[in-house]
Amino acid sequence: MQVVGQKEIVAGGMVSLEDVIRVARYHYKVSLAESAKQKVLKSRQYVERLLKDKKVIYGLTTGFGKFSDTYISSEDTKELQVNLIRSHACGVGNPFPEEVVRGIIFLRINSLMRGHSGIRLEVIKMMAEMLNKGVTPVIPEKGSLGASGDLAPLSHLALVMIGEGEACYKGEIMDGGEALRLAGILPISLEAKEGLALINGTQVMTSVGVLACWDAQNLANWADFSAALTAEALRGVRQAFDPETHEIRPHYGQQEVANNIRKLIKGSGLMTDQGELRVQDAYSLRCVPQVHGATRDALDYVESKLVVEINAVTDNPLIFADQDKVISGGNFHGQPIALVMDFLSIAVAELANISERRIERLVNPQLNGGLPPFLTQHGGTNSGFMIAQYAAASLVSENKSLAHPASVDSIPSSANQEDHVSMGTIAARKAAKIIENVRSVIGIELLCGAEAADYRGAEKLGEGTKWVYKVCRDHVPFLDKDRIMYKDFQKAENFMKDLDILTEMKIKVTG
Repeated sequence: MQVVGQKEIVAGGMVSLEDVIRVARYHYKVSLAESAKQKVLKSRQYVERLLKDKKVIYGLTTGFGKFSDTYISSEDTKELQVNLIRSHACGVGNPFPEEVVRGIIFLRINSLMRGHSGIRLEVIKMMAEMLNKGVTPVIPEKGSLGASGDLAPLSHLALVMIGEGEACYKGEIMDGGEALRLAGILPISLEAKEGLALINGTQVMTSVGVLACWDAQNLANWADFSAALTAEALRGVRQAFDPETHEIRPHYGQQEVANNIRKLIKGSGLMTDQGELRVQDAYSLRCVPQVHGATRDALDYVESKLVVEINAVTDNPLIFADQDKVISGGNFHGQPIALVMDFLSIAVAELANISERRIERLVNPQLNGGLPPFLTQHGGTNSGFMIAQYAAASLVSENKSLAHPASVDSIPSSANQEDHVSMGTIAARKAAKIIENVRSVIGIELLCGAEAADYRGAEKLGEGTKWVYKVCRDHVPFLDKDRIMYKDFQKAENFMKDLDILTEMKIKVTG
């Protein structure tokens, strides 16, 4: 990570997930690495020489997709690029959130600054200026097959750059050209290869994926917090978290979760020893390190693939000026991201699966060890947390449908020239939706755990779970009688977002 001054990130070198989050979510400024500018200039000079020599090169002097064998004269290359952007801006559905679009622009800048796309430096400078001045293109979230790059959504970005399309500026959606004018940015006139360079990449699925992975890593922390609070409320057996068990099955995530739980329950007067109340707990308590830990290991793998992608060149064709080569390859294909987004979906969905089972144990009088049925003092007149468990079960069931892999599907396009596609952007969007649902389920568990702790005696909680309990009670009071609960759930979701443990550790501390 390279931070200049207080809040500026340099594009054109190796960047991290933290860098993308800084730019996308926290509006850090972006500058261009001086060392990379020469590569961009050299690549563009090489493209211009190829044009002068009238070489037949895909995307420079030919059409696109099935029209790759159609020669385009030098007089028509500018029209070719504008037509490309207009014709490919076929996105549908709701627009992506601002943070996703900011991530898209930053990732595209970083890829173009590698110097293998043949684009002019002033085009990249304009993209950085859009980020720094807050011009955010309106990009519909649906319409990408995730193979020839994220063609449709990235075309909506390029539309604004040529003064068309729509953009959000200072909280208002307006004509793209007007947004540029108000921000003091001149629209660009695209030269040969530049339209293709702007839209042929995996930056949409990757931006969604980076934000989803980051949020999932933060949720993994909250899942440990909620599990520890529930374990104490149910008077769980502490020995399940002793280090000896986890040292002889040394998955990193498993050991990390077990260590987290031990820290959270340290000093607890509610946890029990083996044989004190029961010999062993149900799996949803006893196997928290194994289940949560497996998710953490999956998230580490997903992050490793995202780091490769955010520093990759995913254009086509690729310009190798030093080798006097132009290569039409397949770096735009989103399969590496499609697969890990499907993996992310499955891994995070499991956090909600096991959380909902713990919620059931808290509210079910046959399983909760003497707590009031549905955690209410006046059962019958009051329903307490009865329907809260329904809501959690509904979200878990929805996640099971959403977790069906998108990457196993493929539909041929462009007259069968593009006959295998990744559906990576669909996979990323589904993962983001699952993460929203998981946050809701864990929020419900936290509130159930805090309620149960009040009945058990919150003063007996461990050193870490006392903090978790306090956070819950600072935002949501004890449920002494029935009230409108969806507002409580929203408060829990909000404090989990606001108390972003990962951001505290990786951005606010180091940035």
